[in-house]
Amino acid sequence: MPRRLQSYETEEITVTFEPALCIHAAVCVRGLPEVFDTAHPRWIRPERAAADEVARIVSQCPTGALKYRLRTGPEEAAAEGPAQLRLARDGPLELRGDVRIVLEDGREVAHGLRFALCRCGRTQGAPFCDGSHRRAGFRDP
Repeated sequence: MPRRLQSYETEEITVTFEPALCIHAAVCVRGLPEVFDTAHPRWIRPERAAADEVARIVSQCPTGALKYRLRTGPEEAAAEGPAQLRLARDGPLELRGDVRIVLEDGREVAHGLRFALCRCGRTQGAPFCDGSHRRAGFRDP
């Protein structure tokens, strides 16, 4: 799979996919298999469902690898209220909300609505999870 940003458009929605952020949680594939089908080279086909349904599934991506923009509406927005941190069982820290990730020296390395941060210490893309916890057999205590 290419490691560059991919973009898939219809008249109503644009879906982007950033492979470097994907941990293959498969929320998209399970949620809308007619749109997200990894058996095809063009694996995202937003024209196969209503734009609002595609947006709903994309917004469930735990890492932010998938994003959307509706043509006739605002950009994807964070849920109302404070940012949330969730411990995924045997997996990453999942952040949701308007989140900025800042290094100790104050440099911002990321800003977005959803991130998965490594808990196992084996990622090759720190601080972001790359799915290494599965290969390493990471388990919660």
